Amino acid sequence: MDEQTFKARTRKLAVAIVKQMDKLPNSRAADVIARQVIRSGTSIGANYRAACRAKSTPDMINKMKIVEEESDETAYWLEILVEADIVPQEQVKVIYKETNEILAMTVASIKTLRNRKS
Repeated sequence: MDEQTFKARTRKLAVAIVKQMDKLPNSRAADVIARQVIRSGTSIGANYRAACRAKSTPDMINKMKIVEEESDETAYWLEILVEADIVPQEQVKVIYKETNEILAMTVASIKTLRNRKS
């Protein structure tokens, strides 16, 4: 996938997350988890943009590792929302799927970058 398409997907995911978190019920737990999801979910695209401006391959790998971590954390918090019965799985299914797809592509990119470096 090319850089512009990946940037667009991560931005679209961030917007979807922000909108979805506004639909959560009003409770202390939902508010705390929503803040975590918004923080990590919007960070995915921001860190990918930073990776695109990396000064070297090792710098890009390090920045892509942050994208990987934030994607994984976002998936974790979405799982908590479902397992704590704050939202039905159906409500976050689309953003969870997209988060995991972005995570998988990020891991593949890191592997490619490491092979290129060798």
